[in-house]
Amino acid sequence: MSQLVNLQVEVREKRGKEAAKKLRAKEYIPAVFYSPEGENISLKIREGQFHKVWIKAGSTSVVELEFTQNNETVKKPALIWAVDKHPYKTVYMHVDFYGVDLTKEVTVSVPVEVTGKPKGEEEGGVLEIYRQTLDLTCLPVNIPNHVVIDVSKLEIGDNISIDDVKLPSGARIEYEESFAVVGLIPPYQEKTEAEEDEIEEEAEESASEEENPEEE
Repeated sequence: MSQLVNLQVEVREKRGKEAAKKLRAKEYIPAVFYSPEGENISLKIREGQFHKVWIKAGSTSVVELEFTQNNETVKKPALIWAVDKHPYKTVYMHVDFYGVDLTKEVTVSVPVEVTGKPKGEEEGGVLEIYRQTLDLTCLPVNIPNHVVIDVSKLEIGDNISIDDVKLPSGARIEYEESFAVVGLIPPYQEKTEAEEDEIEEEAEESASEEENPEEE
């Protein structure tokens, strides 16, 4: 098992909007830890420290929250579940941590990352990513940062289905029906002026026939 990323946090006694506002003024981020058993612990984190861990761990790596509670050092493995940022300032507003049991599987959304240049791109094919994320089930320490898909062999009209995606060892995706994850679609062709005129004439003729139906 790889070493977990440590994050020092503190228990937060005061709650509410005013308390959170005062915390942010001191460069703290209000946060909450949610355990699998339903336990909620209000926390606060130094903004600079959290930013470093967030950049390194993201939402797919387990972090080890360390704090003092009842005069004892407590360590909780968790995923960074939700990060709320200010709409136009570079300020973290709130963070949610979801506690995990390192011996039990979890299901998380993992970003899709494509590699390679599609073979059919030279003929004008356009790569379409139908699924930006995939829901993987695995042990917390085995969660990958990305699901990597090689698209270099795709010709126009080809798809890569979920059945063809190579997943990391120990990970799986549960689904009832197969679905396409990425594909190479034909190039978009703009209609010529003559084609557009023809379509317009057909539409006008159709409208005229509806307004003046022939008597039977």
